[in-house]
Amino acid sequence: MTVPGRRSSTFSRLLRHGFTDPSAAERLLDLPELAALRDDPVLLDALGATADPDLALRGLVRLAEAQPETERGTFTTTLLSAKPFRDRLLGVLGASEALADHLVRHPKDWETLVTYEAVDLHPGVTEFEHGLAEATDPVALRVAYRRCLLGIAARDVCGTTDVAQTAAELADLATATLRAALALARAAEPVDAAQCRLSVIAMGKCGGHELNYVSDVDVIFVGEPAEGADEAKALQAATRLASHLMRICSETTVEGTIWPVDANLRPEGRNGPLVRTLSSHLAYYQRWAKTWEFQALLKARPVAGDPELGSAYVDAVSPMVWQAAERENFVTDVQAMRRRVVDNIPVDRVDRELKLGPGGLRDVEFAVQLLQLVHGRSDATLHSGSTLDALAALAAGGYVGRADAAQLDEAYRFLRAMEHRIQLYRLRRTHLVPEGEEDLRRLGRSLGLRTDPVAALNKEWRRHASVVRRLHEKLFYRPLLDAVAQLAPGETRLSTKAAGQRLEALGYADPAAALRHLEALASGVSRKAAIQRTLLPVLLGWFADSADPDAGLLGFRRVSDALGKTPWYLRLLRDEGAAAENLARVLSAGRLAPDLLLRAPEAVAILGDPEGLKPRGRDHLEQEVLAAVGRADDAEQAVAAARGVRRRELFRTAAADLIDSYGTEDSPRTSDPGALVDRVGEAVTDLNAATIAGALRAAVRAEWGDELPTRFAVIGMGRFGGHELGYGSDADVLFVHEPREGVDEQEAARAAARVVTEMRRLLQVPTTDPPLLIDADLRPEGRSGPLVRTLASYGAYYRRWSLTWESQALLRAAPIAGDPDLGRRFIELIDPLRYPAEGLGEDAVREIRRLKARMESERLPRGADPTLHAKLGRGGLSDVEWTVQLLQMRHGWAEPGLRTTRTRAALFAAHAAGLIPTEEAQTLDEAWVLATRVRNAVMLVRGRPGDTFPSEPRELAAVGRYLGYAPGHVGEMVDDYRRITRRARAVVDELFYGA
Repeated sequence: MTVPGRRSSTFSRLLRHGFTDPSAAERLLDLPELAALRDDPVLLDALGATADPDLALRGLVRLAEAQPETERGTFTTTLLSAKPFRDRLLGVLGASEALADHLVRHPKDWETLVTYEAVDLHPGVTEFEHGLAEATDPVALRVAYRRCLLGIAARDVCGTTDVAQTAAELADLATATLRAALALARAAEPVDAAQCRLSVIAMGKCGGHELNYVSDVDVIFVGEPAEGADEAKALQAATRLASHLMRICSETTVEGTIWPVDANLRPEGRNGPLVRTLSSHLAYYQRWAKTWEFQALLKARPVAGDPELGSAYVDAVSPMVWQAAERENFVTDVQAMRRRVVDNIPVDRVDRELKLGPGGLRDVEFAVQLLQLVHGRSDATLHSGSTLDALAALAAGGYVGRADAAQLDEAYRFLRAMEHRIQLYRLRRTHLVPEGEEDLRRLGRSLGLRTDPVAALNKEWRRHASVVRRLHEKLFYRPLLDAVAQLAPGETRLSTKAAGQRLEALGYADPAAALRHLEALASGVSRKAAIQRTLLPVLLGWFADSADPDAGLLGFRRVSDALGKTPWYLRLLRDEGAAAENLARVLSAGRLAPDLLLRAPEAVAILGDPEGLKPRGRDHLEQEVLAAVGRADDAEQAVAAARGVRRRELFRTAAADLIDSYGTEDSPRTSDPGALVDRVGEAVTDLNAATIAGALRAAVRAEWGDELPTRFAVIGMGRFGGHELGYGSDADVLFVHEPREGVDEQEAARAAARVVTEMRRLLQVPTTDPPLLIDADLRPEGRSGPLVRTLASYGAYYRRWSLTWESQALLRAAPIAGDPDLGRRFIELIDPLRYPAEGLGEDAVREIRRLKARMESERLPRGADPTLHAKLGRGGLSDVEWTVQLLQMRHGWAEPGLRTTRTRAALFAAHAAGLIPTEEAQTLDEAWVLATRVRNAVMLVRGRPGDTFPSEPRELAAVGRYLGYAPGHVGEMVDDYRRITRRARAVVDELFYGA
């Protein structure tokens, strides 16, 4: 008895087992037809394992009701006692309303699911022919066909067969059905049958052995006169037989239809004769056929009728199929076909279109077929009508990367499984993903997604479609496929004319040089050359997306020459999804990163590691550098190792910066330029600090062993101290020392001076690695003063002689190497100077303003455009930094947030303290970030520092691409720079000059 207001235990169990309408299910379970089943403990488990338990239970009730009274006991007993039968029957009832309808109309057909012998697991054409053998008319053929289909569906939904095996079984059933239909037509027209030989050639998915549950079966008919028969009369007879066969399969009867037989792939389509002789077919293909017709013939397979004639047809047309890629405009034709298919999908359906939409099944099939036709001329292993078999062969031959092939295979199988289950429900021909919650839930559960099936289905579908879309574009629109397709049989060279034209169209300024690089990379028959031929079209497209494709290709050749014999290099580029695109971006974006890479090409491995582009912290770098210094035999070798680490880390930083600035197929370009600037500044500062620490250790160890006679610290100044170094920045520093107890001051001073001199020498010794220039001009007395002073000497100087500009310069001072305690005490010494108590007096403010104005008039290079000079120009770095530094010196004593060496941090602190309004702070920040990025871009593009936009068009375009401007928009970039910096200068005039 159920307590009022409380759910019954059955209701709760039904909910747990996946029923969406437990109340209705309870009522169904109480029906007398299920009396023998309702108490069975495993029935609910079996129903709950189906795609749609509610649907399965409704179907079970209908089937039980349809059983004759005398048979119902046998049915229920079998259902209870035979688990394999129970799983298959309920699995079908929970997935297919149409097959439930069939079982209700033919109540004894459930018995076909009871047998479970080896031959029942994977039947072929022979078994299906046996299953159809008793059909003597079209209606009986439909019933027998559905009975066979019942077994296929049961194996499918229970996981006995995978999606490829299911598709093959459906194709075999179609083959047996076409043979049975032809036999019925022959029996009905014996005179016609005696006059002709007729062969049925399966095309499309049936020919490829990968048919859907509900699909047109594409065929071509080939006819010949029987011995002694008139050809014209024989063809008329063959046409009548073919038409009768099509009606038997296609017409709707009381048992519905089987599937439409579509002969529109024949020569001339609907306008051509339904049946032709073999010679007529060949004459048409040799003279009139279009590219798409050869692509369609790739799947041709004789399935019914005269086997010798069918084999002769396939043997005759096959060579033409594999020569189709030599036709003029072959790739262009195929790509245009693909675009037309997509363009013809109604807009409201494109997002639900499983077959024809972007990332759909047709994308995979087109890409695979195109690659088969291009490469199948010289590689017979690619001659397969099955998409998945051909994909596996493409991977085995090196035409598709194994990882790409595996992802495509997985995605194709998932999408085909979705298509199968969508069609199975009502046995209707559709490729649209349903919109209703109930339909999506059943679909998701049928694919094994039981936890939140709707959300999980959408996620998996979008993921696989995204994979297909990305890989299809890489494979299908490979920019040089039409050049490869012009290869004559047996040739290994790219066609010079076609490749040159294509390269020119892609933006290569020197196609002849590009072709020489391609020949050097892709010639030969080795697996290495095969992989290069696969990679190059994709890479060339990425190079073409840059401002300097020629430089990208040249860099790729140089890296490949250096690393071509290492086993991991090409495998990395082919199999690690992002590595090849990352390399392409880095090689074609300017000179700095390729130069750094070519000095040690093995650093290319960084580009394939998801963690490889993240900057290493200072502690990690310093540990690595000091360990390398410790292993070295002398100071020069030690610093060479340290500089090698610096070069590698510069490459890592530049590569990450370029990749994030350009964006890739998988991740869009970074939308926060300030974050990129901060990351570069921090990373370059850290690696320079670690390098200086290594040089210091090497210089000390070479002459003094483990300990210098004086404590020694290196203080970063300017951008170095501010953690704002760019790629081309010098290292501004101060050197400070303090004699150890008992050491003579003169001896300590000499030791400190020798260390400084040796460090500067070691860091500038000519090697393959970029030098690190040490600039100590911000020291007391400038170039006239000693390079290194004691802490006490600094204190005496600053107390007595220090000028306002020196206090301003000390705003950026931060210890970066050497004795940490000495560095800390140096900072304690200078804090009162840079953050004076009660702030700056008016005289000091006027002095700073006067000095800034003089610098603007005297230091800007002659002929430089003041509106475009990133450092000293209007609204540039100097304007913003002096404005922020004036605020720090005036208010730093009272606002702790202003006591930072970093420009942006100080600017944000000033805004937080109410010293700068929000809009003005944003204006200054935007200008400072942009000017910094322009300087970084110039160094990345030209390989040498610069403060103004390049004048050479390609270099200017490369700067534009780095800053996020599309090709042809450099004028817009320059206008934007002037506008942003003009607004910044207006803020500077107000805040700095008090205008």
